[in-house]
Amino acid sequence: MTNKKLKVVLAYSGGLDTSIILKWLQTEYDAEVVTFTADLGQGEEVEPARRKAEMLGVKPKNIFIEDLREEFVRDFVFPMFRANTVYEGQYLLGTSIARPLVAKRQIEIARQVGADAVCHGATGKGNDQVRFELGYYALEPNIRVIAPWREWKFASREAPIDFAEKHQIPIAKDKRGEAPFSIDANLLHSSSEGKVLEDPSADAPEYVHQRTIAPEDAPDKATTIAIDFERGDAVALNGEALPPAMLLERLNQLGHDNGIGRLDLVENRFVGMKSRGVYETPGGTILLAAHRGIESITVDGGAMHLKDELMPRYASLIYNGFWFAPEREMLQAAINKSQEHVTGRVTMKLYKGNATVIGRESEHSLYDQDLVTFEEGTGDYDQRDAAGFIRLNALRLRTLGQRERRLKA
Repeated sequence: MTNKKLKVVLAYSGGLDTSIILKWLQTEYDAEVVTFTADLGQGEEVEPARRKAEMLGVKPKNIFIEDLREEFVRDFVFPMFRANTVYEGQYLLGTSIARPLVAKRQIEIARQVGADAVCHGATGKGNDQVRFELGYYALEPNIRVIAPWREWKFASREAPIDFAEKHQIPIAKDKRGEAPFSIDANLLHSSSEGKVLEDPSADAPEYVHQRTIAPEDAPDKATTIAIDFERGDAVALNGEALPPAMLLERLNQLGHDNGIGRLDLVENRFVGMKSRGVYETPGGTILLAAHRGIESITVDGGAMHLKDELMPRYASLIYNGFWFAPEREMLQAAINKSQEHVTGRVTMKLYKGNATVIGRESEHSLYDQDLVTFEEGTGDYDQRDAAGFIRLNALRLRTLGQRERRLKA
């Protein structure tokens, strides 16, 4: 009786690192590897991953390449943007929001092919290992997880390169030395970390930026655009209805052309260290401002402020990999409820790194010009009513002040 061969679903980009991992799984575990390559809008062709996987001995039936751009934007990016989500006040979570989708598809493929384990290429120092693995375990509690960067004995960057050469894995010339920085990208953003960016006091070289031109190089003339929303999600650009991924692509190009969406951030990783990254989220930066703009006239003030209070907790859950946790789903339900009337049009001006709301309109608007005008309105609000409102809310403050005076007497 022969032992069953270990079958592993690997998140495979087709790049050098995941090709090394693929071969390592074959040599270290004698595993039958199933590769999964997702097109998330990273800007690179994914079909070459098929040829590389076949060259490394993966059976054609075990190669999965899927275009997930629409699902990514519709089911992950847009729900996150309904909350105006930023981590640590600035970061739009472009890497974090992609990991749950990849983890979900790996588990679905594992079930489909009867795999015993899943594998990712995240290092043992970063957040992505946590995000992938929390997703795996949430969806398949008993799945076996293989994390090569925590297991293998390679002690330097040169060691995996030597392994690749030994096993005849093609190595581009620029990979034989250490890369100047590492890049992660999808339709929402690109992030760059490491090497030339490790000194947080040093300005990031211009060549690091992948998705935007420098704001000072952007046109001297502003670009004006209109974005339509329905129930909190963008649905049209300049009057043209577009599916989610295409709309974000268009916004990305507008952001690129106007130098919008750059962020140089030192963040607090979940694993306990600080890390410096250069992020570019051109379309997302425009979308964030536009969404807030349409909310400003359509969402009740109390609901809006509560959502603002919930947002940091929601952002931390996504950053730390808890997309499939019940508390994230609970918060999402509240966030979605707040978006029932977030429908209308926002007009924006894009200029040299800035995305500014200059107009907003909606049939669902709560903005009442008769109430806010300095002229005489409809009579629904009598300015004299403010006196009683102020005295009522000032009562506890007056009581505190009277106690202070009494104690000092």
